[in-house]
Amino acid sequence: MGTQPLVLVADDEPRITKLVSIALSEEGFRVVTATGGEDALAKAEEVRPDIVLLDIVMPDLDGIEVMRQLREQRPVPVILLTAKGATADKAKGLDLGADDYIAKPFHPDELAARVRAVIRRSSGVEPGAGVLAFDDVEIDLERRMVRRNGELVQLSRTEWLLLQHRATHPGKVVLHTELLTKVWGPEYRDDLQYLRVWISRVRRKLGAKPGEPGRIKTFQGIGYLLDVEGPGTASTTAEPDSAAAESATGKAGTDAGAAEESSIAIG
Repeated sequence: MGTQPLVLVADDEPRITKLVSIALSEEGFRVVTATGGEDALAKAEEVRPDIVLLDIVMPDLDGIEVMRQLREQRPVPVILLTAKGATADKAKGLDLGADDYIAKPFHPDELAARVRAVIRRSSGVEPGAGVLAFDDVEIDLERRMVRRNGELVQLSRTEWLLLQHRATHPGKVVLHTELLTKVWGPEYRDDLQYLRVWISRVRRKLGAKPGEPGRIKTFQGIGYLLDVEGPGTASTTAEPDSAAAESATGKAGTDAGAAEESSIAIG
């Protein structure tokens, strides 16, 4: 099996899938195509692509719905393709978790650059990184999957990126500014309240009870540490998952749409 990134392209227009396939193949990517939404879901389950390119308008399932169902399985990066140029369509896709958005017609060089940029932002883990296990949790860094008690944990892209950056440095404190910059971009580097909201969500996905830190420990004014050796009950400082923190940032619910919006300028 090839080592180059595998791209799944779904569009009901054969000329588009052919153009994308040729353009990305020439850039060294492996490409699998799908003729619609249902076909895309089946192909994704079969080949487990590194990134998915989805047309928004397809006759069976639209790209938004396909993206939603894909994200229920694992946090695969998604770029939306559409002929629509309306700002509302772009904002909707990004708010629902798309990693980028490309309007047709597009230049093949721009497409390849966008794909590389999204993969670079969404990956950051070397092959063979293996599985990090503690308590009833298993974090598969290479396959980008998390399980608790053997059951797959559903994570949004933002939740996965936060956990990934912690899991690649277990037992070490990662600075607030580093996490904010890597996950959302440099313009978010000082938004500590924003980070707290998302950390609390990740904590709960790992099994921590409300108001308890679980394995992600807080170092006040510094950052967070993923403790994979301790009992997972005490925190260096208190930082409860308060309702006030959840409601303090409505923008968190958009999965960092503003930060993702900046990726549109690539190319």
